[in-house]
Amino acid sequence: MSLRIALVPAAGHGSRFGAATPKQYLPLHGQPLLAHTLDVLCGCADIDRVVVVVSPADEWFDSYRWPHAKLEVLRVGGASRALSVANGLAALALDDDDWLLVHDAARCCLSSAALQRLLDEVRDDAIGGILAQPVADTVKQGTKAGRIAATIPREELWLAQTPQMFRAGLLGEALQDAANPVITDEASAIELLGHAPKLVLGEAQNFKVTWPQDLALASAILQARKG
Repeated sequence: MSLRIALVPAAGHGSRFGAATPKQYLPLHGQPLLAHTLDVLCGCADIDRVVVVVSPADEWFDSYRWPHAKLEVLRVGGASRALSVANGLAALALDDDDWLLVHDAARCCLSSAALQRLLDEVRDDAIGGILAQPVADTVKQGTKAGRIAATIPREELWLAQTPQMFRAGLLGEALQDAANPVITDEASAIELLGHAPKLVLGEAQNFKVTWPQDLALASAILQARKG
C-alpha cells in the first residue's frame, strides 16, 4: 500500500517578516509557530510520516521538544522552497507511488477537516491536487506607477494553498529543474509537465503567516479553536 508522507519545508528565514528569528520559530501560544503546523499533520491518522526539511545551518530546531513519534527532520534545505522540497524528496528515497503532501511551515492554522478533505478527494486522482480558495475579491492588474491597468475576471481564479499532494515519482520528475524561478509551488512544477492538478476547496483560515500582523490573526484563530 502506498505511503502518505507530509513534507514541511522549513529552511527559510522569512525575510519579509523582518524578525531576527525565522518566523517558523516565533512564539505562538507558548510554542514555536512550527509546532502548531506539525500538530495537525502528526495528528492525522492517514499520514504515515511527517518530515521537516531545515537548513544545514539551522540552530533552532533542536532547541525545542517535539513530542510526535512520526516526526523526522532532514537537514538538506536549499536556497528556495522548491530546492528544499527536491532535496527532501531525494533524501527520502520513496516509491514512485507513495503520496507526498507538501505543506508550508507558516500555514499554522490548517484545520484537520481541510487536510482530510484533500486526502479523501485526491487519494484516487491520477495527477494529484492542492487545497485552494476561489478568489472572492475584485482583482486589479497594476502598473509600475501604481495605477490600475485592468480588471481581471475572477470567475476561474483560485488562491493556491497547501498541502499540495502528488505521487513521489511524478513530483520528483517535475522538480528536476527545481532552480527554475517559474516553479513557485509543487503544482506549478507539475503544470510544466503538462498536467492539470485537482483543485480541492480550502479555507480562508489556512493562510500563510507572512507579515508581522499575520501572527496576531493566527493567534486569534488558534485561540478560538481551543474555546
